[in-house]
Amino acid sequence: MKVISIRAAVSNRYLVARLLAGVLVCAAVPRAPAADYPDHPIRVIVPSTPGGGTDTTMRIISPKLGEVMGQRIILDNRPGQSGNIGVEIASRAAPDGYTLVVMIASNASNPAVMKTVPYNLERDFAAVSLVAVMPNVLTVHPSLPVKSVKELVALAKARPGQLQFASPGFGSTAHLAMELLMSMSGVKMQHVPYKSGGGAFISVQSGEMPMMFGNVMSSLQHVRSGRIRALGVTSLKRAGAAPDIPAIAETYPGYEASTWYGLLAPAGTPRDIVNRLHKAAVATVHDPATAKLFSDGGADAMASASPEEFGAFIRAEVTKWAKLVKDAGIKPE
Repeated sequence: MKVISIRAAVSNRYLVARLLAGVLVCAAVPRAPAADYPDHPIRVIVPSTPGGGTDTTMRIISPKLGEVMGQRIILDNRPGQSGNIGVEIASRAAPDGYTLVVMIASNASNPAVMKTVPYNLERDFAAVSLVAVMPNVLTVHPSLPVKSVKELVALAKARPGQLQFASPGFGSTAHLAMELLMSMSGVKMQHVPYKSGGGAFISVQSGEMPMMFGNVMSSLQHVRSGRIRALGVTSLKRAGAAPDIPAIAETYPGYEASTWYGLLAPAGTPRDIVNRLHKAAVATVHDPATAKLFSDGGADAMASASPEEFGAFIRAEVTKWAKLVKDAGIKPE
């Protein structure tokens, strides 16, 4: 009887093991997406308020993207915490291709300047594509006696630690753009964070603060009116919207601190869906009418060659800003 019981137990364990193995194999193999994807509207989470740069970017591309995908694109604004709230919501969405999120440049620097970030870009998302890049521009009040980045650096060296610069807040793209310039030029200036980009911008226009980095779209009209002076743009080359303004990289080769926007899907989204979304993004930003809308606003429509290229770009950005924050001795908040 004991022999029979042992054999029965072994047999049962064997059957259970085979069944369990089958379950694990089924779980490990991604389900093939429906052949008719997408068969209902696609939601794109926008981690900013309506009317901001991120929202405007998606309102430019969503009509054409919807046309290419054959479905309506629904924008869902979820602002807060420098883009973290919207991105966290997207990280918990079903990986079925029906929820995407707009990633912004600050999402790549947030892990370096914040004590906690409620997502991991590499673990929680599948990269789709870059869609647009907008240079920032270094502007100064006309009362500051400088007309170039080189002259500004010389003045900062003559007044070590005395010059101030405004920004929309600690850890913002504008703040880190100045930190990068200080690091590359060897100068030190005082950071004065404001509660918003509008508040910082007004402080420079009024002369309360001598300088700040702002996006090209909102700055150019005031540069052309003479209310502020532009010293340089943050793209590697001069911006198409302002070819008369030098790139800071012309003085400090390799300098780059632009605002960029891209699309992410939740991790686990089937590969063929990611590929389809990528192809749709490429077709959208290469559309002449869409590209012109970006150009008119001071941005460049730009798609990644592949989802892998965008993923590599994100990792490089995370590494770049983490190193800058560490080297500058900036304490996460």
